Amino acid sequence: MEMLGNRRLPITQQQAWEALNDPATLQKCIPGCDKFEPSGDNEYTVALAIKIGPVSAKFNGKVRLADIMPPDSYKLSFEGQGGVAGFAKGSSSVSLKPADGALGADGPACELDYTVQAQVGGKIAQLGQRLIDGAAKSTADDFFKRFEAEMLARYGPPPAAENAEAQPAEAAEKTGKMAGLMRKMGFGKKDDAPEAGSGEKQGE
Repeated sequence: MEMLGNRRLPITQQQAWEALNDPATLQKCIPGCDKFEPSGDNEYTVALAIKIGPVSAKFNGKVRLADIMPPDSYKLSFEGQGGVAGFAKGSSSVSLKPADGALGADGPACELDYTVQAQVGGKIAQLGQRLIDGAAKSTADDFFKRFEAEMLARYGPPPAAENAEAQPAEAAEKTGKMAGLMRKMGFGKKDDAPEAGSGEKQGE
C-alpha cells in the first residue's frame, strides 16, 4: 500500500513540529490509539485498535524516527503485530514548510507533506487492496481532523479571527461610554423634558 498527501495547518511550522514530536498529542489524535510511549532514543511503543471491514484487531508495535531535521522533516518506520488478524510494517516520511501567505490575513499556517509505504499480512491482507486503502485514507483523514482541532484548542484561532470578534465589542463599549458622557454634559433627549415643563409654567 502506498499513500501520499498534503495538508495545510492553521499553526506555525514550529508549533506543528513540536506537536508531531509529542507522544501525548499523537496518542490523542491517532484513531484507536491508547498507547504511544517513549521506549528509547527516537523510539516509541505503540498500541492501537483498528477495524478494516469485518476484521478488528489490537496491534502492538514500535515506531522509530530517523533522518530528523528539526523543524523540517523526519522519516519513521513502524511494525506491529495483531495476533491472528496479521501484521503491518512500513515506513513514512513527513516534511513541513511555511505555507504561501503564512503571514497573511488568515494568520500563521504551514504545509505538511507525507508519504506512507506499508505492507500487511494475515487476515487483513485477504480483505483486498481496495478495502485496505480506503481504511488507511479514512484513518489519515480522521487523524488530521483531530490534530487540527487539538491545535486550534491549544493555540486558539488565528489573530485575524480574534480581532474581527473583538472589534465590534470594543466599538459598542466606546459608543456606550460616549453616550453616557454626552448625557452628563447636558446633550441628548433629556433636554426635551425641561422645555416641556417651562411651557406649562408659562400657561399658568
